Amino acid sequence: MNAVRGRFPARTVRVKAPGKVNVSLDVGPLRPDGYHSVASVYLAVSLYEEVAATSTETGEITVGISPASTLDLDGVDIPLDERNLAYKAAAIMADVSEHSTGVHLEITKRVPVAGGMGGGSADAAATLLACDALWNSGLSREELAHLAAELGADVPFSLLGGTAVGLGVGDELSPALVKAQTDWVLVTADFGLSTPEVFRTLDRLRAESGEAIEEPTSVDPRVLAALLSGDADALSRVLVNDLQRASIELAPELRDVLGLGESCGAIAGIVSGSGPTVALLAHNPSAADGLATELRHHGLDAMAVHGPVHGARIISDTLL
Repeated sequence: MNAVRGRFPARTVRVKAPGKVNVSLDVGPLRPDGYHSVASVYLAVSLYEEVAATSTETGEITVGISPASTLDLDGVDIPLDERNLAYKAAAIMADVSEHSTGVHLEITKRVPVAGGMGGGSADAAATLLACDALWNSGLSREELAHLAAELGADVPFSLLGGTAVGLGVGDELSPALVKAQTDWVLVTADFGLSTPEVFRTLDRLRAESGEAIEEPTSVDPRVLAALLSGDADALSRVLVNDLQRASIELAPELRDVLGLGESCGAIAGIVSGSGPTVALLAHNPSAADGLATELRHHGLDAMAVHGPVHGARIISDTLL
């Protein structure tokens, strides 16, 4: 860098990227490579992570958590080094960008940590887009999605947003052109669940029951039909998450949250991904607002959201 010291052309690009709910999640048997094949319908919802990427003279990648974060992060272990998925995303972008600089990533956390909603993946997706703009890398969305797939199965979807079918380990995405809105209430927990531990628990429960599990190759077409029409009642009948019983095995209180949600007016409920966030389906926005209010009266942390929403998007680009 040839910039005069003290006159480094610092710039900040701010990007937001959505969390997701798995409206359906079918999980295959444990494969020899240690992974599981899945068939899932992803829905991006209106709960966003934000990443502000600021160019620095140091040549280093640094990560911080913004005080504007809406989560209570006391006691939550979020690595701020090369273990952080956003850090890894910036490192990948630096490798492929001709004019990379140092960068500081300031993350505003809103999606529950280890909550089954892909919050870390949203951070990574936002970072890819932010660094692409910051360093004028000129990568297409398709090229960014290819890099995203190197970071984990949920990262390409947060970049894409909307609704998509995920096959393979969840990284083989096919967009579904869903425009109709569905309304949900998310009930978050004050603890996280380890995704690998949830999968291991599912494998154990299946082995104990002697189930014969086949490789999933497609999603239930009724799920997509209900989403396309915005028919919440039809959708309520086909919500499925194979990981749910494993999540409940590890956190039995989730069963109570699901039961309370339905008794307070939810059409149906499901554990989101590997949990412990619970997604409750409502008929419309006002029903979702009322349900969230009722659950908060019961002492739960509940918020109304909707989907589908757009994927990672630049919201500001500022010279400092």
